[in-house]
Amino acid sequence: MSTAPTPPRASLLLLAYLGFVSLGLPDGLLGVGWPSIRTEFGVSTGAVGLLLTAGTVGYLTSSVLAGFTLARLGVGALLAGSTLLASLALTGYALSPAFAVIVGCALVLGLGSGAIDSGLNAYAAGAFGPRHMNWLHAFFGLGVAIGPLVMTGVLSAGLSWRWGYGIVAAAQLVLAAAFALTVRAWQRGGPAPSSGDGTSAHVAPVPILATLRLPAVWSGTLAITLYVAIEVSAGLWAFLLLTEGRGLSAAVAGGCVSAYWGSLFVGRVVQGVVAERLGSRLVLRASLAGMAVGAALIAVPGPAVLAVLGLVVVGFAAAPVFPLLTLTTAERVGAAHADRAIGLQIGAAGLGGALVPAGLGMLIGAASVQILGPALVVLALALVVIYELGTRRPDAGVGGEHTGPGTPGAGAPARSRAGVPGGDYPASGPVRPVVDGR
Repeated sequence: MSTAPTPPRASLLLLAYLGFVSLGLPDGLLGVGWPSIRTEFGVSTGAVGLLLTAGTVGYLTSSVLAGFTLARLGVGALLAGSTLLASLALTGYALSPAFAVIVGCALVLGLGSGAIDSGLNAYAAGAFGPRHMNWLHAFFGLGVAIGPLVMTGVLSAGLSWRWGYGIVAAAQLVLAAAFALTVRAWQRGGPAPSSGDGTSAHVAPVPILATLRLPAVWSGTLAITLYVAIEVSAGLWAFLLLTEGRGLSAAVAGGCVSAYWGSLFVGRVVQGVVAERLGSRLVLRASLAGMAVGAALIAVPGPAVLAVLGLVVVGFAAAPVFPLLTLTTAERVGAAHADRAIGLQIGAAGLGGALVPAGLGMLIGAASVQILGPALVVLALALVVIYELGTRRPDAGVGGEHTGPGTPGAGAPARSRAGVPGGDYPASGPVRPVVDGR
C-alpha cells in the first residue's frame, strides 16, 4: 500500500501549474490566428491538418521516448530543455517566411510539448497527489483559454498574428529559465522510479494478444478518440463558425472561443470534486449527455447566442470526461491490462485530435462552416453509444476473468484507486504521458 506523498515545495508546485498553462497556450493561439495565417500564405482551410498532424507526430514521439530522457537527464533538465525547444519553435512561427517552415515548427513544438507533458505528469504522479493532478489538467484548459485572448488582442490592435506567437515564445523562454534554475530541486523531489502506489511492479504480466483481444480495450480507445475529436474540433473551428457562419465580429468571436476553453477549465475544477462524491460513472454519463445537448445547440441554425451557449455547454460538460475515462480504465479492462490500454488511449487521443479536426476542415472548405454543428452532434452521440457498450462488457472489471486469481486486482479493489481512499487515479509507471484535449 502506498503512503501519502509528502507536501510538494511551493516553488515547484507553482512551476508545474505554469508549465501546464504553457502547454495550452499554443493550442489556443491557432484557432483565432488560423484565418490570418492561411490568408497570408495563401493556403486552404484544410491545410491546418498539416500543422495538427506534424504536431501530433512530434508529441507522440517525444512522449514515448520521455522515459529514456528522464532516466538520463532527470525531470528538471528535461523540463528546462523541452520548454526551451517549445520557445524556439514558437519563435519559428513568428519569423517563418513560408508555410512549410511553420509545419516544421509544429513538429518541433510537438516534440517539446510532449516531453513537457510527460515530465510534469511523471513528477506530479509521485509528488503532488490526486487533487493537484486534477487541477494541473484544469490549468491546461486555462492556458488554452488565455491563448485566444492573446491572439485576439494582437489582431484587434492591428498587429500581425506573428506577434501572438512571439509573446507566447517569450513567456516560454522565461519558464525555461525558471526550470533551469530549479533543476536540482526537481531531482531531489522527483517521483520514485516505481509507480505511485507501488502496484505496477506486482501485477503479473499478461500476453499482449490477451490485452488486444479485450473488447473493452478497443471501446475505451474509440471513446477517447471521439472525445478528443469533439473537444479539439469545437475549439478549432468555433471562431470560423461564429464569424463566417453567425456574423459575429472577430473580437467578439475570439472572446467566445476563450469562454469555451474557460468553461473546460471551470468544469474540471468543479466536477473533479463532484465525481468524488457521486461516482465517476454517474458524472461521465451526465457529461456525455451534456456534450450531445451542447452540440445540438451549435447545430441549430439561428442567432449566434445559441451557438455560443452550445459551446459553453460542450466545454463544461466535456471537462471531466478525459480524466475519468482514463482513470477508470482498470475498472473496465482489469489491472493487468490497464497500462497497455491507457497507452492505446493516449495514442488514439493524439490521432483523434489531429485527423478528425483536419477532416472537418476539408469538409468545411468543400461545403460550409455550418457543417460543424451537425458533425459534433454525430460524434457526441457516437461517444455516448460507445461508452455505454464498453461499460456493459462482461470483462470490464478489475477482478474479471482476464486478470486471473494470481494477479493483484482479481477480487481486489481497482488499481485506479491508487491507494487513495475515494480516489479514481490509475497506477502507472514512471512516465504516463497525458494528451489533455486535447
